Amino acid sequence: MPKIGNIILPDFPLLLAPMEDVSDPPFRRLCKMHGADLMYSEFISSEGLIRDAMKSKMKLDIFDYERPVGIQIFGGDEEAMEMSARIVDTVQPDLVDINFGCPVKKVVCKGAGAGVLKDVDLMIRLTKAVIKGTSLPVTVKTRLGWDDASINIDEVAERLQDIGVQALTVHARTRAQMYKGHSDWSHIARVKNNPRITMPIFGNGDIDSPEKALEYKNKYGLDGMMIGRAAIGYPWIFNEIKHFFNTGDILAPPSMTDRIEAAKNHLIWSVEWKNERVGIVEMRRHYTNYFKGIHSFKEYKQRLVTTDDLEGLFNIFDEIADVYSNYEFDVK
Repeated sequence: MPKIGNIILPDFPLLLAPMEDVSDPPFRRLCKMHGADLMYSEFISSEGLIRDAMKSKMKLDIFDYERPVGIQIFGGDEEAMEMSARIVDTVQPDLVDINFGCPVKKVVCKGAGAGVLKDVDLMIRLTKAVIKGTSLPVTVKTRLGWDDASINIDEVAERLQDIGVQALTVHARTRAQMYKGHSDWSHIARVKNNPRITMPIFGNGDIDSPEKALEYKNKYGLDGMMIGRAAIGYPWIFNEIKHFFNTGDILAPPSMTDRIEAAKNHLIWSVEWKNERVGIVEMRRHYTNYFKGIHSFKEYKQRLVTTDDLEGLFNIFDEIADVYSNYEFDVK
């Protein structure tokens, strides 16, 4: 069973990826209910934490029911990374994760996220700064390299482990790929098979079904896998994968009742955490995913994303439940 510091994870754990504007406490709570073994906060700017930026500070909120949980930070300045690690330490998550994988331009241009893949020496200095600033286990999430001509994950893994990083998650794409094209897990398997590597190695990228999860588990021999986009609006994927691992059977898809209950809980918890106005507005991005592929649903989706009060939204959910009471979903 993989171990990160004092955290003992189950055999082949399923991790929820840190996703900006997605992996907040309400969403993490749903994923925990449905089988996620280890979760991470949205990524947090080290500079934002130091400035006491409200949005960054709010991302530090964690709750006992979601443990084990890690807080992920990013940045390109050693002093800021050390100081932000000290701030994270005060709220006592189970671990601190460093984002060296985010490919978006506004992060990369600041010499952070995947931008650090072009300067492994800087990556090591930033990581040392975080380790210095916290008493918690430090883990890293990164990519294969900057582009196909500079895949350097083998060197990165060895050097990170040498300075004390306790687990590594690799998104099996380069920064140049962004989220396009196929991920190539063979590079991660090579890292795992390196006799020098003793820390847990987790894979990430393109896991969107129980069948693919089992195929990749058997083919690449890693310690676990991280699931991101496939869990958005579909937190059931974690238990579906575990059930398939254990039995070889595909679980029946969540019913309309299941989907409505998840969406309502997500909405209620978002309102409790953020406030009513913000919770309602920010929840709108999730409805399409909860009710994806449902025939003649456009009218209800439009009403869900334009209604401004909880009572009105609950009335719409009740109406959906009545209209689609006998709706049958196809197995994914």
